[in-house]
Amino acid sequence: MIEIFIFGVLILTVFIVNGKIDSNKFINDNKKAFNLLKEDDYDFLVAAKYGDTADPEKLYEMRIKNSLIVLLVLIILFLSKISFLNLIFAVAGAFLIFKSGYSSLKSYYKKHLHEINLLLPYYLKSLEILIQHYTVPVAITKSVDDAPPIFKEGLRELIASIDAGDSSIDPYMAFAIKYPVRDSMRMMRLLYRLGLGKQERKQEQLIVFSRTISNLQAKSRETKYKERLDKMEKKTMVMLSTTGIGVMLILLISIMRMFGI
Repeated sequence: MIEIFIFGVLILTVFIVNGKIDSNKFINDNKKAFNLLKEDDYDFLVAAKYGDTADPEKLYEMRIKNSLIVLLVLIILFLSKISFLNLIFAVAGAFLIFKSGYSSLKSYYKKHLHEINLLLPYYLKSLEILIQHYTVPVAITKSVDDAPPIFKEGLRELIASIDAGDSSIDPYMAFAIKYPVRDSMRMMRLLYRLGLGKQERKQEQLIVFSRTISNLQAKSRETKYKERLDKMEKKTMVMLSTTGIGVMLILLISIMRMFGI
């Protein structure tokens, strides 16, 4: 059994190294079929974790390759006692490997959603400064380069929709849905209305927008301050607990020596 498994893995490795099995060609030939398994938010999650420099297509192909390798290895493992149940186990194992890449990205996004929430007010503040000199669409376009990496893809999609002639609130709402953090919906509505406002009302609307951003920044600072306090409290509790246990151990050792135990 072990000999068959080792022999099969070696043969598979030799074929791949010598180009007898071209995994890239196989994936490209069946790209449409594999893309049916691709998650809708995969590209966004890749950009959220790795930034604009990452290529979602290459990372997705790597996921497919890894799952296919696992599938082949499991089939070789079950070769001596092949059955329908074992084939199901092999496919399930490959699917778990395939999904693990997505689960890892999803877990990262959820973990950093709070951090993203804290970044939005500061991005909007920089946008507010630009809006004082440009129209809202132009200000958004100029803000992309200096925006936090997590927002760049959503901003480019927003700009593309506006440039394509969509003058409705939908592009702004799409951005808010893509980044479902605190007050994103309300801020995008305000931004849209600011873009619709006449020039004589722009300053008035900008003041409302600025006040709202200031409130968000205040909440963000309070959250950061509270997190620091909680962190300090936890460290203090750990220190006190460690000190207390140490003192108790010293007292216990002293008592045991006094009674000659």
